[in-house]
Amino acid sequence: MNMLIDSFLKYMRYERNYSDYTVSSYTKDLEQFELYVKENQEGIFDPRNIDGDIVRNWIVHLLNNRIAPTSVNRKLSSLKSFFKFLMKQGEIPANPLRLINGPKAKKSLPYFVRESEMDLLLDGDRFDDSFDGVRDRLILEVLYVTGVRRSELIGIKDSDVDFDACLIRVTGKRNKQRLIPFAENLKELMLAYLEIRDRAVAVKEDWFLVRKDGRQLSTGMVYYIVKNSLSDISTLSKRSPHVLRHSFATSMLNNGAELNAVKELLGHSSLASTSVYTHTTFEELKKVYHAHPRAK
Repeated sequence: MNMLIDSFLKYMRYERNYSDYTVSSYTKDLEQFELYVKENQEGIFDPRNIDGDIVRNWIVHLLNNRIAPTSVNRKLSSLKSFFKFLMKQGEIPANPLRLINGPKAKKSLPYFVRESEMDLLLDGDRFDDSFDGVRDRLILEVLYVTGVRRSELIGIKDSDVDFDACLIRVTGKRNKQRLIPFAENLKELMLAYLEIRDRAVAVKEDWFLVRKDGRQLSTGMVYYIVKNSLSDISTLSKRSPHVLRHSFATSMLNNGAELNAVKELLGHSSLASTSVYTHTTFEELKKVYHAHPRAK
């Protein structure tokens, strides 16, 4: 790997406190770009000699290889961050990507579960009274009623849950912490889970949600549990923990919550990230309106 790329990745990890997942994505994108340049520049990769034409040709190369526009734009974002870093370090006089725009991608509305369908799933007979059953139901409930990310969910420790104040402290992107309130019914579910967890799990660690051997849940396990559970909803074309985050935001806005409040609960740094859910709720309103006989 190029030394300048290596320095950039260390900066992102240790000074900017980016997550392992984010640093891994940057690494992959920059390694792909380095390989492309070497293949087209006689085996030489020097970031100081990169110009806009090379980057544009790389974009065309990615699109010709059927890389989706959203993925191309993410790779461009990695590249822009890298060259901004080089400018700050005085390695280059100007950013070669300053005049480059990525391909336009069609924005799709977030997938979400309707409230009635979620009620049927959570209140039905899918989950039994075993440790796995109680824990898996709680995982879906917490994701759906708090809107936390999958990584935030598995990072919750016993000390992060304040049952007296009904607050959960979660650690989000870039190690930013926020407090999320929860209602009495979720409190009862969490206390019931703790009771069965403390009986079933022999070795205790600090993690709130655990496997039967006491170890922390993995993101893969949470994904499988959610995907498997949401398979009961036949009308849902996408099934993942993030769908429940979308469902939380959509339900909040449909029931009168202010956009800024939803932004804070989701841990978004920008209101633009949250505003996509207003389009989802608008689509729902249109469907309701078209049910009116005069609208047909």
